Amino acid sequence: MHIKKQRLLTPGPTPLLPRALHAMMASDVHHRTQDFQRIYRQVLADLKVVFGTTNDVLPLVSSGSGAMEAAVSNLFRRGDKVIVCSAGKFGERWVAMTKAFGLDPVVLEAPYGSVVSPERVEEALKAHPETRGVFVQASETSTGAAHDIQNMAAAVRNSEAIFVIDAITGLGTMPLDIDGWGLDVVIGGSQKAFMIPPGLAFLSISKKAWERAASCDLPHFYFDLKKELKSAQNGESSWTPAVSLIISLGEALNYIKELGMNKLIENAQLLARATRAAVVRLGLELFSPASPSASVTAVKAPPGMDSGVIVKAFRNDFGMIIANGQGSMKGQIFRIAHLGYFDFADLFAVIGALEIILHTHGYPVEFGKGVAAVQSVLAEAAFPKVTVGA
Repeated sequence: MHIKKQRLLTPGPTPLLPRALHAMMASDVHHRTQDFQRIYRQVLADLKVVFGTTNDVLPLVSSGSGAMEAAVSNLFRRGDKVIVCSAGKFGERWVAMTKAFGLDPVVLEAPYGSVVSPERVEEALKAHPETRGVFVQASETSTGAAHDIQNMAAAVRNSEAIFVIDAITGLGTMPLDIDGWGLDVVIGGSQKAFMIPPGLAFLSISKKAWERAASCDLPHFYFDLKKELKSAQNGESSWTPAVSLIISLGEALNYIKELGMNKLIENAQLLARATRAAVVRLGLELFSPASPSASVTAVKAPPGMDSGVIVKAFRNDFGMIIANGQGSMKGQIFRIAHLGYFDFADLFAVIGALEIILHTHGYPVEFGKGVAAVQSVLAEAAFPKVTVGA
């Protein structure tokens, strides 16, 4: 093999939407002109459409973690009791952030590969009625597990707490009815299902959350959400925006509106279901079988094999970039993503390559078995049989 196209199969960054990439070439626009204001106002409106909410949605020039920090620093007071659901590396990030800003977190831990149940959240809220916030990941990307956001929201909604969701890989891969379920803060990132490069984060903010912001006493300057809202109402950002990314985002949002957010979610879920079917058919074990995410599938490496060997072989032999495990899971699992600009041709390729990699490293494989599982899922879901002569 001499020509190898690079295929990005990680849960962020994800493959770029071509028309969004091309739009970035028209980014020589000054950010304090009417031309840019027109673009920015449209992006703000389209973010609300794609999020599916009437709440304010604000973009920030940062990674998703910047929006996570903004949610903590703008909506709470020092010493506030909060509940943090931690079931992986990104749950641990919520714990670290809340502690860094002087909050008092009650940490509900679940082992890697598992999730925190809504019942545990409800019990914690009853035990701590003074709780001011509940933090969770919709999709815990480090383990490939998804939390039950709808039922968690039902528990939080009847309390004084606001519900803050890191949906950075959840948006575009799972249903999130922001207004219907009462999700107070929902956070997204540009390099995930939005199919553009890293550099932008988004927050939808409910009325309940805005009311909480009025009494916040934590320090913040660049990530000032009230200032950002005031600027947005004038068609501007508070600080110099990432002009090229905003223009690119505008095209990506148009694409998602044309496709339909429900179809984008369905695409990710179908790819995830097919991937799970394929790796199980190959005799491999899923890392999060009870609560699998549609953003990424985490797979245990075969006994005696370091998952880094699989990740390296994908990159070196096939030009495919997949993800290793994180933290204590490094070397134990590999992760294949499904969010954003992925299709079934990508999945046929990655499962076919996986079969060869496993075979090369001594793991018994019947060639085509995993690919056939993907074909079966796709055929059943999208290609009904045609009756000859009908």
